[in-house]
Amino acid sequence: MPNSWLIKSEPFKYSWDQLVEDGETIWDGVRNHRAANNLRAMEVGDRLFFYHSNKGLEIVGIAQVSEAGLIDPTDPEGKWPTVKVKPVRPVKNSVTLKEIKANPTLEGIELVRLSRLSVAEIRPEEWDVILEMSGG
Repeated sequence: MPNSWLIKSEPFKYSWDQLVEDGETIWDGVRNHRAANNLRAMEVGDRLFFYHSNKGLEIVGIAQVSEAGLIDPTDPEGKWPTVKVKPVRPVKNSVTLKEIKANPTLEGIELVRLSRLSVAEIRPEEWDVILEMSGG
């Protein structure tokens, strides 16, 4: 089974619709060590929830890692990792941060525990619960 992650983007900077339009993108600009370690751990085929941060505060789509083990081209020192991601499909119903916080089975989710983290790990049982919350 592939690993599961959540990637955040402010919709006015890079939205789900933009990813769908682009077809694939490099997930660059991550400069947090925990988030960078999550990027390093990603493998081709891993699944991703796409989360609109700042405005919306909701999971809006499912994406997939299409290329892993890359160096961020926006890093002049060549130390920060990145991956390429491609859209799979929108979720049937967006899942808000408020709904996630209200679900007791998701109390340990990194999205809530480490709220500033831009690339978070999602445990398999968390993935299943959120997918069910979204309508499948």
